[in-house]
Amino acid sequence: MKFYKNLYIGDTITKPDKIKRKLKHHAKQLKVFVVLLAAGNDQLEICHSIVLEQPYYRKKENAPYIIGIAGNYEEAVTLVCRIAKEAFEQNGNADLKRYLFPETQAVRKA
Repeated sequence: MKFYKNLYIGDTITKPDKIKRKLKHHAKQLKVFVVLLAAGNDQLEICHSIVLEQPYYRKKENAPYIIGIAGNYEEAVTLVCRIAKEAFEQNGNADLKRYLFPETQAVRKA
């Protein structure tokens, strides 16, 4: 599991380091949603933190790349909108992967 260097944090998240530690150790968190870097052509995806408990995500080659942490689904959508707005203001387009990782021309699978 990897975390974005400038992790986006929702307003209701009070202890992001504690949540990150729990996510790394696969502790169940009922009130946490994550914004993930999507594999393939998609940009970002939102899922409940419990989804990360599936065996698929425990394999090293499928480890999720977490861009943001939110306290509920609506807050996660707000984070994605914020990222899209920042990307559009900076680059003039909504290529979120290129905005989040400007140092790479082709973003590799996280």
